[in-house]
Amino acid sequence: MPRVALQLYSVRDFCSRDFRRALEEVASIGYEGVEFAGFYNWRAEDLRDLLKSLGLKVAGAHIGISELQGEKLKSTIMYNKTIGNNNIVVPGLPEEMRKTKEAWLNTARLFNSLSETLRKEGLRLGYHNHRIEFETKFDGETAWKLFFKNTLEDIMIQLDIGHAIAAGNTSRDIINLINEFPGRVKSAHIKDYSKVKGYDVFIGEGDVSWKEVLKALNDVGKIEWYIVEQETYKNLTSMEAVKIDLDNLKRIIKELS
Repeated sequence: MPRVALQLYSVRDFCSRDFRRALEEVASIGYEGVEFAGFYNWRAEDLRDLLKSLGLKVAGAHIGISELQGEKLKSTIMYNKTIGNNNIVVPGLPEEMRKTKEAWLNTARLFNSLSETLRKEGLRLGYHNHRIEFETKFDGETAWKLFFKNTLEDIMIQLDIGHAIAAGNTSRDIINLINEFPGRVKSAHIKDYSKVKGYDVFIGEGDVSWKEVLKALNDVGKIEWYIVEQETYKNLTSMEAVKIDLDNLKRIIKELS
């Protein structure tokens, strides 16, 4: 069964105030791991030791594409290896890298090259979608499909379920996406969405048919990490909100098994 992590962007207000305390609370809530969205100026060795003391694993880190090029690449590799992170996920792209079909193909070639470099270091490269990858089409094909069709199979698909649904996909569409790229959805952002309330829902309250989607992620995607992400909080603190998400997800997982 995949493990459950929290995308720390969900509690960025806590992280910016006291990163150590934020990680302590995430662990106490019951998350098994975290996905980073910034490292808050912590030394890699200190962060590694803190994570170990809290029993938190690293599910991945969102790293901007600029941090994977030129002189920055070496330090990015060293930092992530030190903290125990094997999954480097690019969370989005600047417009010039996704403006046209040729731009997407060039980006795919860049990812293929980067993936080969990272693989030699024991790291895996991935890409995380927003809505635009599904809303942008070339000759009737989504930019999302164009990109992953032209990248190496070891480039991880991090499927953000909420964004994909927000872009107009149904749960059946999500399952079809997973089926089209078997074994590549190694992590997913478990985030709900409602046509009525938008992102202002917790897991299980929106339009996603979670049992069916999770089954496809497990059986076909070969997913390793469910990564909870929450962007709205319903007048709760962000930490209270992600506790509700975790409880809801655990209930769905239990029903699935």
